[in-house]
Amino acid sequence: MRLGGEAALPDDYRTILAIVRDADGPVQVRAVGERLGLDTLARGKLEPLRAKMTRLADRGWLHKQGDGRFTARL
Repeated sequence: MRLGGEAALPDDYRTILAIVRDADGPVQVRAVGERLGLDTLARGKLEPLRAKMTRLADRGWLHKQGDGRFTARL
């Protein structure tokens, strides 16, 4: 359930949302990390980003697919 508007989200969460929305289809965490300029070669470096994206999905901003990719909710 979305509480408050998107403006209430921290900047990094809004940036993640924008990246997923701009994608042509479902995106992997690694692709979002690349857009953010993160070191995507080490899996452990992506775990904090994965956690943020999962929180966004849990709160209804994103949809997490069975294969781990994310899409924006309309």
